Amino acid sequence: MKRGQGLHDRDPRARRDVVLPRHQLLQVRGRSVTWLVPLVMLVVIAVVDLNTTGELRIVSWCVFVAAIAAALCGVWTTVLFAVLAMVTYLAADAAWPDEYRGGLADFVLVLVGGILSAIACYVRVRGERRMRHMRNIAETTRRTVLRPLPPGWGGLDHAAVYLAADAVARVGGDFYDIQPGPHGTRVLLGDVQGKGLGAVEAAAALLGTFREAAYHEPDLRTVAGRLDTRMHRHRAHTTALGRDDGDRFATAVLIGFPEDDDSAVEVVDFGHEPPLAVGPAGVRILPLGDGLPLGLGELAGGGLPPVLRTALAAEETLLLVTDGVTEARDPAGAFYPLADDLVEALARDARTAEPARLVAHVRESTLRHTGGHLEDDTTIFAVRRAGAEADEGPVLGRLQT
Repeated sequence: MKRGQGLHDRDPRARRDVVLPRHQLLQVRGRSVTWLVPLVMLVVIAVVDLNTTGELRIVSWCVFVAAIAAALCGVWTTVLFAVLAMVTYLAADAAWPDEYRGGLADFVLVLVGGILSAIACYVRVRGERRMRHMRNIAETTRRTVLRPLPPGWGGLDHAAVYLAADAVARVGGDFYDIQPGPHGTRVLLGDVQGKGLGAVEAAAALLGTFREAAYHEPDLRTVAGRLDTRMHRHRAHTTALGRDDGDRFATAVLIGFPEDDDSAVEVVDFGHEPPLAVGPAGVRILPLGDGLPLGLGELAGGGLPPVLRTALAAEETLLLVTDGVTEARDPAGAFYPLADDLVEALARDARTAEPARLVAHVRESTLRHTGGHLEDDTTIFAVRRAGAEADEGPVLGRLQT
């Protein structure tokens, strides 16, 4: 995989929310063969009926042929099998003496069953088309907000994956970006409270402000202030419109990679999960202040969280995630132990610290822990300075705080 490529662009397993039409589930060389299922059933019913005693009549089971076609095939294919079922019924019923015929009642059953199956298939296909259309809109919206990041953008190797929740079809408010500029490269990851277009709108507003402020402002604290102000302005605007999401807020973590120091990063936390530094020395949690989410700064007297400077080795990767990872639960209700899991993974293979491998591991581990059922949208984002290579020697498997 190319450095910086989003995993959701590469691996279909990272997009488990995609719904395939049912008639595409069984394919041979790219062609649908779902029609074979009702066809085989129809042939079996006809053969069994013609080769059993007259008292045992199963030809009326032809009504199930159209029903199965309605569940697997398209509308016209279902209509075709409904017609074939009636023809087969008439032919098989006429092959027996009068005393063994199914009669008009069974014929009406097959006829009405075929009509109802065709109607049900039409409703199903229309619903699938609508669902695909809505998911395409959500995907387009997400890609518009989360712009593609070129490989090595801002002097950073990076990888990211977004997983939509199973429980909610609406797009969420997770966001992330990298912005290089004359004062160094800045990274932002956050999660807007709530879901739907309102959350996407707030995420887009914050990303727009970040891209401008991160480029022009020399001080990371000023960038943080611009983000907090933008969230307040956005809330005031939605309130003035009479919308009920005027109290929306966003957790976020803002990171700066200074140009004058390759061995440190600056971090501002707005109530978000702390980043993890993952490298050959193990896993450590970056120290953070007690910042409140964007939009709630007035609860702390209007003050901004501090800008903390911390060392970061060249081979260390910063892992940033949203609460879809940290709050992922297994069927027993236990949270996914992210840091401990990474310690074990690094002990097995030091190359897990590479951004692409790290994101892929966390994605698979989160899905495995939850049994593939995510309760919240999940974003996993990993960055480190370009050119760093993980040491493949022994790893000190420990969690540092």
